[in-house]
Amino acid sequence: MAIFSISWCLLSASSSPASSFSFPINGVIIPSSPLPSRYIKSSTVLHPSSTNKVNIDKVPTRRRRIRSGSHSLRGWVQGTDGEWTWEEDDPSAAYTPISSTTTATIDGESTGEISVQATPTLPSGKFRPKQSLGQNYLRDGNTVAKIVRAFAKDAVETLAASASKEDVAVAAKNDNLVDPTNFNSLKQQTGLRAVELGPGAGALTDVLLQSVGSSNLQCIEIDGRSVELLSEKHPSLRIHHEDVLQVDYAVLAKEEGGPLSIIGNLPYYITSQILFALADASHGNSVRSATVTMQWEVAQRIVAPTRCKDYGILSVVFQLYTTPKIHFKIPPTVFYPQPKVDSALLGLLFLGPTSLRRRLAGVSPAHLRSVVTTAFQQRRKTVRNGLKKLALEVYGGDAERVKEFFERSAGEGDLPPVVREARERGEEFAMGQILEEGWASRRPEELSPGQFVEVTRLLYGSQEGKEENWESMKLGNKVWRKLKHGVN
Repeated sequence: MAIFSISWCLLSASSSPASSFSFPINGVIIPSSPLPSRYIKSSTVLHPSSTNKVNIDKVPTRRRRIRSGSHSLRGWVQGTDGEWTWEEDDPSAAYTPISSTTTATIDGESTGEISVQATPTLPSGKFRPKQSLGQNYLRDGNTVAKIVRAFAKDAVETLAASASKEDVAVAAKNDNLVDPTNFNSLKQQTGLRAVELGPGAGALTDVLLQSVGSSNLQCIEIDGRSVELLSEKHPSLRIHHEDVLQVDYAVLAKEEGGPLSIIGNLPYYITSQILFALADASHGNSVRSATVTMQWEVAQRIVAPTRCKDYGILSVVFQLYTTPKIHFKIPPTVFYPQPKVDSALLGLLFLGPTSLRRRLAGVSPAHLRSVVTTAFQQRRKTVRNGLKKLALEVYGGDAERVKEFFERSAGEGDLPPVVREARERGEEFAMGQILEEGWASRRPEELSPGQFVEVTRLLYGSQEGKEENWESMKLGNKVWRKLKHGVN
């Protein structure tokens, strides 16, 4: 779709400066603050590849004055405070409950019958979705059932993987084992600590409370309207009125007594930053799994193989830290308001600090971040050209050492003992960890996550004494998330 931009070239020199623009809606750039009426009357759009002027009134978009001091564009209404909210076409339809008793199927397994009422109970005129918060509410019962079912599978799988033999024996003795095929058995699992990110109007929350109980669930929500709504509807539900980007998962996990299982319908515009925060949280075993919705293209990048355009930083990080899998594709029609792109439900099963240390075998995550981000910032260049500046910094400008670095390789005998043992067991990640000669002449998307680990080892070396004693290696508190997000 062609992208249009507002042209102010027809305004006189004496006119006030044009307002700034912050986000596109269907190809039309939405102003971040109310426009003076004279701009509205004289607005003209230009196609970027054409000099032909097009009257904006002829552009197929809803754009009309709703009330004094506000404007509307494609269903998004800007109020006098500058906030863009969704003005529903049919308010009565938006607030009509869609109930469903469904048998959802995930990965070929049936959930059994789940009773779901999956619509937000939105008080008319008070709870319109806000564009600034990226709010798109789930409103389809079958989709909600499938999401919660997938969450149950991910959570139970990681619970089983992390449980000791003694824990399993005790659970079996007490008849407290969770059957992954039985949706309603989650309440029996005392080790489950569910955290929902951005519950909104509670479509997922209602079903989660039925399946895990209020004692095993807490929510993180920044919108005060949602906090008020859910508190009234579920008085026993624990809700943290907080920005999801500032959450201290280590504190939450400590308060709950162990690793957390995350579920959420994530806002598109901060998906990556939320995921990076979870990766950092896994360093301290604060997060066990995450089952979250996101834009389809982002999910594709996370699971992408090497040698394709989708392969990048997200691929390297989450194929190193987790076992990622796309559960299913989600159409726009199950959301309110409907986004313009498809979504996906992604499951991330975090390895945990012990297995992550084994894969890194002494390589610092902070050093790995420097190598990966630097390489993909110039993904069209070879790894040699992309990392040359970083290598010069690491080696203090010694060009000879930089040359030697790019000519080195990491064959079977050069790998740390713990990596060689993993290769003997046939572990897929370790099998792709050998760094052949000529690696520096490749492009970043041609190197596997394991090979990036070895490139980092060649450049920085392993943490002193930690290649063999990898169990005591420090992973760091904040590596992948931004410095302004959360605690250090």
